[in-house]
Amino acid sequence: MKLYESGEDYLEAILMLQKRMGESAVRSVDLARHMGFSKPSISHAVGVLRDGGLLTMDKDGFLHLTVEGRKVAEKIYERHCFFTQWLIEAGIDPETAEQDACRMEHTISQKSFEHIRDSYQIKKKE
Repeated sequence: MKLYESGEDYLEAILMLQKRMGESAVRSVDLARHMGFSKPSISHAVGVLRDGGLLTMDKDGFLHLTVEGRKVAEKIYERHCFFTQWLIEAGIDPETAEQDACRMEHTISQKSFEHIRDSYQIKKKE
């Protein structure tokens, strides 16, 4: 399944909510509140991600990331956290850092991200 930026954002948001609320406690309504989107928009996105094998919904309406969905969500979340912190440490205000990290996390290649992250961690240890 070709995953676009918005799909990555949904998966990341589900992961973040699961970390905060518990693995089996996230419903579409929670996702709508968190992301500030309408319930129909969330319902459509959940359907696309479910059809793509990235999440499931149980009989009670709780969302669960599949193994593949969790991999994608963790990758995006790691990038988001790294870039947010990196920008804040570089002197960018937290709100701008958060917004810029959201854009950066989707566009950088995995190879470049790993290189920047690893170089940064080595320099931080010195």
